[in-house]
Amino acid sequence: MKMKTALSLALLATVLASASPPTLAVDNDGSPPVSNDHAAGKKAIEAKDWNSAIKSLNAAAQRDARNADIQNLLGYAYRNAGQLDPAFKHYERALQLDPRHRGAHEYIGEAYLMTGDLPGAQRHLDLLKGICLLGCEELGDLEKAIAEFRKKN
Repeated sequence: MKMKTALSLALLATVLASASPPTLAVDNDGSPPVSNDHAAGKKAIEAKDWNSAIKSLNAAAQRDARNADIQNLLGYAYRNAGQLDPAFKHYERALQLDPRHRGAHEYIGEAYLMTGDLPGAQRHLDLLKGICLLGCEELGDLEKAIAEFRKKN
């Protein structure tokens, strides 16, 4: 009986060792899957429910502290909730994780404009020009925001 159990365990170990690791599904757009909290945060942002977005995205960030997209979305939600200090903190964290994160450069530039810091916004516009050699939506959006800021000031 002991021999049969040992053989069964050995066979099971062999099967498990040769099995390929599970793959993660991707969203329809080919992007990696997001957690339920991340998805809920994105949905709350679409609804402009900033407090719910902050709550969900903070939960997602606790599980995935190295996700620049979550940090960027947290910055966006805090900025739209009128909380600029945490917004800057999360944008800066997103840029630490991914220095070429176009959305974080755009949004932190817009946050600088909210504080009246045109040179800060211009610095991120210049960085976007180096990242988006053929142009990108984030570059165009920040250029437009800076132009509107200059007209008003």
